[in-house]
Amino acid sequence: MLQYLVILLDDTSTSYCHYDNPKKEPRLIAIETLKAAIFFAMKENLQVQFVYPSYTLPQVYQELIESVSHSKIQPAFGKNMQAEVVVFNDWERLLGYQFLPDTAYILRTNKDDFFNKSQLIADILPQMARFNVIITDIETFDEEDMEDYLLVLQSLSNAMEKSYLQGKNIQFNLLTDRMMLDKMNNCDAGWRNITLAPNGKFYVCPAFYLSDEDNNVGDLQSGIYVPNAHLYQLEYAPICRQCDAFQCKRCIWLNKKTTLEVNTPSHEQCVIAHIERNASRMLLNRIRKQRDYLKGHEIKEITYLDPFEISKRF
Repeated sequence: MLQYLVILLDDTSTSYCHYDNPKKEPRLIAIETLKAAIFFAMKENLQVQFVYPSYTLPQVYQELIESVSHSKIQPAFGKNMQAEVVVFNDWERLLGYQFLPDTAYILRTNKDDFFNKSQLIADILPQMARFNVIITDIETFDEEDMEDYLLVLQSLSNAMEKSYLQGKNIQFNLLTDRMMLDKMNNCDAGWRNITLAPNGKFYVCPAFYLSDEDNNVGDLQSGIYVPNAHLYQLEYAPICRQCDAFQCKRCIWLNKKTTLEVNTPSHEQCVIAHIERNASRMLLNRIRKQRDYLKGHEIKEITYLDPFEISKRF
């Protein structure tokens, strides 16, 4: 059941997930299309998320946006961005940035930069309430990368443990999300959220629009039609529905890109999610040795990193 409408305000609207945005030429959504999209969201009782480009919108757009309840996803192109989510696409902008307590921050980075610059994350984490790191080249991970990923998470766990023992309950997606979840908290693109592009057409998520504009699932005039819509639901994902890496975003676009099936994740996506899961378990146990925290939330010890190994036994 749809709950969210993601509206890309421009072709150059920032990416906030694994996909890159190759578009360089601005194409602002037509004001009439934006009005129709807002009306559609209100009629369908959908929560609206506006995704911004890295320039200031005309005043008439700003006023229209503020006429409806919404949240903003903006790239970090200025100081103290007034948005619910601010996205960094490079590490340099993190330096000296004044983080706000009511804002969630996202850093999109490739694996090599994450491995080599992770100390910067440890340094700035205490300044934020919520920080998400998105690895943009997950599909390229090999066994050595996975070992490096585990080592980096273990190092970042030290910084997180120190902050938690000081009473700072920072949320960091790679380490703390799994600690607080007791069920799947996936992206749910194509099921609970849908994207409207500047061309007035609907897409499963922004990545599907940016990779192929013809891959739409309807428009504002005819409505939404997602072929085989049931496949986007967790109960129709045979591997994911038996998994307890609840923090995994189960990225539909990555699934389609790497396995050609929207409901089947790649080996790399699964292993990375389980490395995060296990690191969260270790961090939670370490915190509990010195502080009463998250009673009732348990993360069981497991002997595998890819749930596909379990499914093969049956």
